[in-house]
Amino acid sequence: MARRPAVTSSKTGTAAKAPKAPKIPKGESHLALVRRARRINRELAEVYPYAHPELDFRNPFELLVATVLSAQTTDLRVNQTTPALFAAYPTPEDMAAADPEKMEELIRPTGFFRAKTKSLLGLSAALRDDFGGEVPGRLEDLVKLPGVGRKTANVVLGNAFGVPGITVDTHFGRLVRRWKWTDEEDPVKVEAVIADIFPKSEWTMLSHRVIFHGRRICHARKPACGACPIAPLCPSYGEGETDPEKARKLLKYEMGGYPGQRLSPPPDFPGKPAPALGAV
Repeated sequence: MARRPAVTSSKTGTAAKAPKAPKIPKGESHLALVRRARRINRELAEVYPYAHPELDFRNPFELLVATVLSAQTTDLRVNQTTPALFAAYPTPEDMAAADPEKMEELIRPTGFFRAKTKSLLGLSAALRDDFGGEVPGRLEDLVKLPGVGRKTANVVLGNAFGVPGITVDTHFGRLVRRWKWTDEEDPVKVEAVIADIFPKSEWTMLSHRVIFHGRRICHARKPACGACPIAPLCPSYGEGETDPEKARKLLKYEMGGYPGQRLSPPPDFPGKPAPALGAV
């Protein structure tokens, strides 16, 4: 279970004085930055011990396809869409031979369905023709597939093959900049900076924890600062709602008592499974 937010008194249960943002020296040394970043990671590990990829998948091919579909949409919408897609095209060979119009209709709920159909047909054909129908387990091979960049490749490597990788999505990039780990905007440069801060063994789980925090508490437009368990460590504290009660109302998914994004979450997930497409 997640720890109680730092802004609540553990003895009385009453709202405590909101923490002030820590003062980060302008000339912070690299060593000090590393120590600060790793402490935040340890705190996040306690808050989200169940952090996991939020796309439903049963094998590397399904994860690859789901990750490509997740561009410009939510993991929830992808998870609601892929059961019918994989029932129709369970293998790369099946998907490569799919009728484009039929596939477009199946993946329409994820948006940009024409471009995504083109990518899925192309990557499936490449898997069939160049990799014997199997998803390769090397980054240099994955990024050659249509529609697959470093972010998608790292998701697949880290979660389907156990190869450490840093997933720099919009949530990850936003939070590492708020925490002053880097001021880089380019995802490749962000990945390089973070890789230098953390040991390789932490890369995949760090990605999950940061993304979980970005989706549940540290939102883009109105972060729930007053309900954030790592508020005392955040140099950007105060950008969002600092009142504890108002901040709690901003919490999403299991932190706010709502369903998660996966229809089939891991056994240790403390929240509710997401509803299927069309469910009330």
